Amino acid sequence: MTTQLEGAPEEVVTKSFVRNISLEPFEFDGNLALITLDNGLDFNRPNTFGVASLQSLDAAITEAASRKPSAIAITGKPFIFAAGADLTGLAHLASHEQAVAIGKLGHDVFRRLGEMDIPTFAFINGLALGGGLEVGLHCTYRTMATTAMAGLPEVFLGLVPGWGGAYLLPKLIGPERAVQVIVLNPLNNNTMLRAKDALSLGVVDAVFEPADFLERSAAFAASVLKGSKKIDRADYSDDPNWDKAIAAGKAAAQKKYGGADIAAPRKALELIAASRTTPPSTGFDAEDQTLADLTMSDELRASLYAFNLIQKKRKKVEGAPKPALARKVAKVGIVGAGLMASQIAWIMVRNLKCPVVMTDLDQERVDKGVAWVHTEIDKLVEKNRMAPDAAGRLKSLVTGSTDQSAYAGSDFIVEAIFEELSLKQELFRRLEKIISPECILATNTSSLMAGDMARGLEHPERVIGFHFFNPVAVMPLLEIARTTETNDETTATAIAIGKELKKTMVITKDSPGFLVNRLLTRFMGEITDAIDEGTPIEVADNSMRAIGFPMTPFELLGLVGPGVMLHVTESFNRDLGPRYRVSPTMQRIVKEGVRAFYIKGEDGKYASNPKAMELVEKGNKPSTSEQVRERALRAMTEEARMMLDEGVVSSAAEMDLGMLLGAGWPLVLGGILPYLDRIGISEAVCGKRFHPRGVASLP
Repeated sequence: MTTQLEGAPEEVVTKSFVRNISLEPFEFDGNLALITLDNGLDFNRPNTFGVASLQSLDAAITEAASRKPSAIAITGKPFIFAAGADLTGLAHLASHEQAVAIGKLGHDVFRRLGEMDIPTFAFINGLALGGGLEVGLHCTYRTMATTAMAGLPEVFLGLVPGWGGAYLLPKLIGPERAVQVIVLNPLNNNTMLRAKDALSLGVVDAVFEPADFLERSAAFAASVLKGSKKIDRADYSDDPNWDKAIAAGKAAAQKKYGGADIAAPRKALELIAASRTTPPSTGFDAEDQTLADLTMSDELRASLYAFNLIQKKRKKVEGAPKPALARKVAKVGIVGAGLMASQIAWIMVRNLKCPVVMTDLDQERVDKGVAWVHTEIDKLVEKNRMAPDAAGRLKSLVTGSTDQSAYAGSDFIVEAIFEELSLKQELFRRLEKIISPECILATNTSSLMAGDMARGLEHPERVIGFHFFNPVAVMPLLEIARTTETNDETTATAIAIGKELKKTMVITKDSPGFLVNRLLTRFMGEITDAIDEGTPIEVADNSMRAIGFPMTPFELLGLVGPGVMLHVTESFNRDLGPRYRVSPTMQRIVKEGVRAFYIKGEDGKYASNPKAMELVEKGNKPSTSEQVRERALRAMTEEARMMLDEGVVSSAAEMDLGMLLGAGWPLVLGGILPYLDRIGISEAVCGKRFHPRGVASLP
């Protein structure tokens, strides 16, 4: 087939080079034909397999075989084995037949390594994902560097391992382990395998340190060839756990997507189950057809849009000033020592490795906050992820005080105190008397405007919104909110710190709730309104499950806290208008100190909290689940259009990014706005789409 899909970006070709390695130093009289994958770029652009790359590998296998070696091996460029298929071209496949051809090409090339009359080896020297791991699975044996990572992330993207993984892996390591790697790991935030895990699961046969990885892998190959090293393979065809493994995969998908029928995990489990009895050609053909079916679906286009958006925005912050304007940050202050403030202090000291000082109203709170950070550092030592002496140095950088004069000499201060504007204004006025004019004052507010806090300051240009999401170390999004007076130096410094913290950032206009909280609160308001009107809680709360939400609104409320949610809603009601209605149910819940609508029973399962149920407004206009979902989506559509018109963010893509990374909007839906476009609500509510046709869907 042609090497370039119409409309697709030009393929970055991963070329395959062949050289001979003598095995005589390892006491075997023979040669190893080593194929090296290399796209000619640094490790920031990993090897991938597009059409031309597969053709290059096919030619290299032919050349390697022509040299009559004792064995053939495949490895990658430094630090990288291969990161799978070239996803940039998938969205440009125009027909099912074309998609089948891509799958078949990958199979035709890779399976040659498994059908040779001589042994083949994969020397996995670095990252091996998707097709990168699959090419290794076709080989007879596999070694892996201790620093390498591997995985089959296809289900996470709305695909299946389609170049042999779904068929070969269950036969290699058994059904339970295969379901873990192919389905459970991708559904669990796309968990990858470390080398020791890959070895214990049986995915690879040996693990070596990177310093002499190639030499030791060649020695391993020689030992296999001369018979001194035996690798036993189990036959899993009669394993009694096939049904149990498939059931576990189905249960995990149901939990992840709230009961919605998402095709990728279902199809992957079907392929795994079929691999038990089908011959290779039948199994590979089934992978081709399944991969093509998924590739030509809106679900896959949506996932690819979301995935590519996230990858792009990790590298580039839309609307960011020149990085050279950023100031050096050698000391950080955190105002507050509660859980949120402590989490911020923890990621600051871990990533910036500079002094971090925390303050609070009394010494007990300060000590508790500092101790929490120290405990998190100790956990890294316990997990062998940090040396004790390095942990000691890190802990020495975290100090606390009840005296705010400790902030003298700070370059960047983040306030994380109670959401009360007057308190934050007074705090910033006090800090201005202590710190230098260049020190930046950042606020972690979730509902107030940073510009209001800067009012009356001598240097309002150094105030900026710096909003994290809870849990801080886990949630990837950081909202950067510029006031009308925030200067470029302040913004550039905030972004530089965000990059050090490994956050993906969205620059927003300084407005109530910035991006994510404003949309989420509008959405939550429709759910609570429906309940106040008489809709049963279980009906309203599960209304979004059908489209793939992993967490219900009230499960989210249990994490955020009713008090915080009520305070935010009241602020929005005041600042944005009556469409943010204050729920009488929520007012009673907070007044009575009820923390959650669900409580865990003795059996470990969650059930309705009787105390909460007693406080629910007794309305007489109940809605169905479909009606609640419709009103919630229409409300978000209306709010999203208003926010774009107001310039809260610069583009629809920025809004999609914020909801994907800050609100857990399902990747398989491809971002909130493309989803609203696809189901027709955008045009019904606003009279127009947010994105052009073909974005996150078939044209």
